[in-house]
Amino acid sequence: MKVLVKGKTNGVVIKSTQPINFLGTVNKKTGIISDKNHDLFEKSIKDSILVFPSGVGSSVGAYTIYSIKSNNTAPLAMICTKADLTVATGCALANIPLLIIDGKEFLSIKNGMHLSVDTENITPIHPL
Repeated sequence: MKVLVKGKTNGVVIKSTQPINFLGTVNKKTGIISDKNHDLFEKSIKDSILVFPSGVGSSVGAYTIYSIKSNNTAPLAMICTKADLTVATGCALANIPLLIIDGKEFLSIKNGMHLSVDTENITPIHPL
């Protein structure tokens, strides 16, 4: 596990098995996934612990992450298996905790699970 953006929060997991293109998939004003081909279609990422494999798409997606934070529609934290520049930059700009985990840890996190994220602890993810 690697911490890319520090922070402490807790919330309910919304998990995707598909990469997320923040620029083309997330409505900046509502935080709702708008791509009908995505497994989180019509679900809100607002105030969640967003777990997904990786980000994809344009570097402008980092601005989308910043925008959803500014509009109070952002996740409380993001957890993914691959650190791409878009997600890392967006989370850093928006001050959203970001953790990178391995495939085994990814499989252990379930949709709807309550998690505590505290990047200052040795084990930063804890089920509640």
